[in-house]
Amino acid sequence: MIKDKIYFASDFHLGVPTHKDSLVREKLIVSWLESIKEDAKSIYLLGDIFDFWFEYKTVVPKGFVRLLGKLAELTDSGIKIHIIKGNHDMWMFNYLPKEVGVHIIDDKIILEENGKKIFLAHGDGLGPGDFGYKLIKKIFTNSFCQWLFARLHPNFGIGFAHFLSKESRNSNTENPQEFLGEQNEWLASYCKRKQENNPVDYYVFGHRHLPLEIDIDSTSKYINLGDWMHHNSYGVFDGKSLMLKYFRKN
Repeated sequence: MIKDKIYFASDFHLGVPTHKDSLVREKLIVSWLESIKEDAKSIYLLGDIFDFWFEYKTVVPKGFVRLLGKLAELTDSGIKIHIIKGNHDMWMFNYLPKEVGVHIIDDKIILEENGKKIFLAHGDGLGPGDFGYKLIKKIFTNSFCQWLFARLHPNFGIGFAHFLSKESRNSNTENPQEFLGEQNEWLASYCKRKQENNPVDYYVFGHRHLPLEIDIDSTSKYINLGDWMHHNSYGVFDGKSLMLKYFRKN
């Protein structure tokens, strides 16, 4: 089989709300990865793969061995896997590239494939407003602040971070997001402004936790990948068009 497809997924949020629930979701994600390995030439994971991730010099969060093993298997077979950092796993450094073979991307990128331009980002901190979060993100991505956090013992540091993560609005797994209408979807507004000066064919984001397809203009579309806590949704580009699909839809 020809490996000619590019796959996109985001917001697995492995680690919440319980170990049992997370493990069920992890096994489902591994099954999805197994199902696409024959025709995938590359896979882009657009952030919040883990509900929390921080790499100490010699310590990483425990768990997730099924997913990490499958990703390593796929990269060993020649499939290129890229992970764009999300707001819950922005503290990825060199462990996953070294041990699993994935490529870590810090920020938004434009992928050019078969004459199509695809804008990729997790989606956090984009669009109007949300100045409080944008300030917090600057603090969390500051190298000195990361060094300070690394001084905390992992038993406390990881435990405290999990507590904050579970309390945050974006990791609330009990309340599915609702569509706000095209005019009020802030990522759609961001796309429309970007399209005026730097047009692309597709804008693909995660973060919103809601599968969406919104036309930006006659030639461009915004696709939100949804999540795997409620939707099991993903995107696939076949060389001509990028489509939103579902794996064993709930």
